[in-house]
Amino acid sequence: MSFWTVIDVIDILLWVVMAASTFYVFFFSLASLLPHRGLSKKQSAEADRKNFLVLFPAYHEDAVILNSVKTFLQQDYPAECFQVAVVSDHMQADTNRQLAALPVTLLQPTFDKSSKAKALQYAVSHLSPLTSHPSPLTSHPSPLTSHPSPLTSHLYTYVVILDADNVVGPDFLTRLNVECQKGYAAIQCHRTAKNVDNDIAALDGISEEINNSIFRRGHNRIGLSSALIGSGMCFGYDWFRDHVGQLDSAVEDRELEALLLKQGVYIHYAEDIYVKDEKVSNSDNFQRQRLRWMTGQVQAFCRMLPYIPKAILTGNINYIDKTIQQALIPRSILLLLVPLFTLVATALSLLSPHQSSLKWWLMLACLILAFIVAIPSRLRTRAIFTKAVALPGLVWKMLCNVFHINIADKEFLHTTHHT
Repeated sequence: MSFWTVIDVIDILLWVVMAASTFYVFFFSLASLLPHRGLSKKQSAEADRKNFLVLFPAYHEDAVILNSVKTFLQQDYPAECFQVAVVSDHMQADTNRQLAALPVTLLQPTFDKSSKAKALQYAVSHLSPLTSHPSPLTSHPSPLTSHPSPLTSHLYTYVVILDADNVVGPDFLTRLNVECQKGYAAIQCHRTAKNVDNDIAALDGISEEINNSIFRRGHNRIGLSSALIGSGMCFGYDWFRDHVGQLDSAVEDRELEALLLKQGVYIHYAEDIYVKDEKVSNSDNFQRQRLRWMTGQVQAFCRMLPYIPKAILTGNINYIDKTIQQALIPRSILLLLVPLFTLVATALSLLSPHQSSLKWWLMLACLILAFIVAIPSRLRTRAIFTKAVALPGLVWKMLCNVFHINIADKEFLHTTHHT
């Protein structure tokens, strides 16, 4: 086998691997431009008010939790129709005292190994006498209930999950209630950046909006389920109560997706209901966050793959699509590798008349167009180029993470919040 034949084989293999992720992103980026698809059911804000349980799992979140909870309590939704519960995990006594003074339910577990999944399970098991088999999640539970809501667990119709740093508008529940009236059993709200105080935070915010366009709006536009994102999520309470006990990893949103899609439950993206989320503002936090996501992506793929034959036989397109998503190369890594291999292919084509770089240039053009379309118009400014100087360093951090992925690791990697 000649040298150039080997180069041809490597070239084709690399192109196929990159093309699978690139053209998937390209297709759903264009799909996000399609007109809105939604259920045409009643949308009266008052005809059928749902009762919401709002959960704030908070691990070492003393810097942000009070502001988030106080802001949420300004809802224009009737107070008797929602209950806020904070799961205070390893937070300071002063923070707990201030939370206890608010009209919320405060739970204070003590986990040997903390995770968001455990916090959610703890909340449901302690707020719901209807839970048939609550598991002993901690050896020293110490729940403290302050200012209990008149709502009881059997009256909850939906549960909302927010992160400790999330901030929403006063009409959040009113708008969410309208979506719930349409009959959706699972809803992902539009999470957007709360802070753009430096280049890293700004790029993280842009990355999230790209993912919103591709994995949420683009999917809904052609009738497929939205991806979940970990917070700003809303589920039918009964379904969540019955399934939350099955969560056992550090990426509970991916587990919830798989559970929903196995049962054929459609996930709606409420793109007009905003949840402000703090973006990481330093490279170390960025690397830790992405390592958690990348590890979770590999874990989710390994878990979901065995069910694929049944999904194919039953025509479960949403589940098949979600499994494919777990196998995609992260977008920021694509943004580095595709231009790099395009330049290498171009150089090789100059050395040998048998080599062609055209397919690489086509892929690069599709990738760039996909990102341009996926970035909201309000963010397509010249300022993007000034912030892009931080991108190579962040991509390098992500590439380094590849060598630290441990599919057996279920440890929760906490991202510190400051604002």
